[in-house]
Amino acid sequence: MIDKIDHIGVAVHSIEEGRKLYESLGLEVEHIEEVESEGVRVAMIPCGESKIELLEPTRDDSPIAKFLEKRGPGIHHVCLGSDDIDADDRRLRAEGVRVLRPEPTIGAGGCRVQFVHPKSAGGVLLELSEPPANDP
Repeated sequence: MIDKIDHIGVAVHSIEEGRKLYESLGLEVEHIEEVESEGVRVAMIPCGESKIELLEPTRDDSPIAKFLEKRGPGIHHVCLGSDDIDADDRRLRAEGVRVLRPEPTIGAGGCRVQFVHPKSAGGVLLELSEPPANDP
């Protein structure tokens, strides 16, 4: 079941540059990690019960590099928190919603993730994310 907005993903050319605005607002980067399979480096910035995720490409052929080339920096996706991503994935497929992956995969922070195609979500790329079993 979807129970919250987990984070807003923002594509940036540089995490070091992108984080400055959020830090000037009193927010702090919680951690930075590389998700090699996606060709991206991410910085998570807590903001209340949600987070802002800065996405910096590490390869020219990564989805974030392509997004930046086509659209420039800005909001890339909205992520909804799930407590059972497999059930949510099945429900979406049964309703005819177009998802981007054959099954949920591992994303930042070890979370299991699935993406909903913008054509099925009013033009918004939606990510569903279930935290690892040992996380709240």
